[in-house]
Amino acid sequence: MYLKVPVVPADIYRTERNGFPSRRDGFAFHRMEIKQNRMKKRYNRFHVGLRTIKTAVAVIIAMVIVEFYGATTSKLVFAMLGAMAAVQPTFKESLESCLSQLAGTVFGAVAGVFLLSLPISHFAATGIGIVLVLGMYNALGHRFAPSLACLMVVTLCTTPDILPLTYATGRLWDSAIGLGVGMLINTLVFPYDNSRQIRTTVESLDRELILFLENMFDGDEVLPDVDDMSDKVDDMARQLGIFARQRWLIHPQRQRRKLEAFRRCEGKARQLVAHMEVLYRMDRPGRLSPENRELLDASGAKIRDPRMLDTASELDVVTNYHVGQILILRRELLDALAMKE
Repeated sequence: MYLKVPVVPADIYRTERNGFPSRRDGFAFHRMEIKQNRMKKRYNRFHVGLRTIKTAVAVIIAMVIVEFYGATTSKLVFAMLGAMAAVQPTFKESLESCLSQLAGTVFGAVAGVFLLSLPISHFAATGIGIVLVLGMYNALGHRFAPSLACLMVVTLCTTPDILPLTYATGRLWDSAIGLGVGMLINTLVFPYDNSRQIRTTVESLDRELILFLENMFDGDEVLPDVDDMSDKVDDMARQLGIFARQRWLIHPQRQRRKLEAFRRCEGKARQLVAHMEVLYRMDRPGRLSPENRELLDASGAKIRDPRMLDTASELDVVTNYHVGQILILRRELLDALAMKE
């Protein structure tokens, strides 16, 4: 009987034949090697990407501009913080970050000026101001972080030698310079485009699909699972979410067409995984029909199952139905990927 074997160390499957490991042993070792590669990637995350370089460029440009046109003594710091906040992976996230910076500065300044007009100590004003800011943010259900507004309240309430309105206006101006520069750099200079990653994920899914079918019908007792395929589809959905939040100022129609094609790819991939999960849950797969065997061979899958279909049983019918649907969906997936341009 065919067994569904979980991922375990390869030593459990080691059965020597003429001094060489069996196919079952090699399959388990391959699975363990994949897990080891994943663990290595977790410890190899130091990466200087394009967004890192764009952030550094935005900070330098913002600091140069604010050096001549800034309004406060800490203008370089405020411009730097603004530029770093504006360079985000997507246009939507960049816009939300800019609005969060501006709203926090304005709200904190208003709260600080109001509290300073009350006949209370600086520490009492600070405590009341923080409670007020957090309460207002929670009441409004705001997704923006209240830390900047709280920082403004603390700065205004605990530094009596500064002019509140002058300081708040100057900080808003200096931050706006950094935010504007960061937003322009992030939007116009090599805008983030993860379409290549999505395409690579789809191509990897196709390779995994062929391997899945080969291992399903290779004649041994080990049936492949679909965990890796499901993970890749989930990763593709996450990448699609990032891609959808982009705003291309140049060729927006091309981005829309790509997004539609990628969403079709995601739908086809999820249907593929559903059919593969049905095959995986079988105690053993049925025999392949000549048509499916021929299509699998044309797809590049090496089928080693020697069983030939003479009289079709119910198991054979179910197996061939799902294999046929998988092959149809694979063709539609590749066609959708080819039409993305």
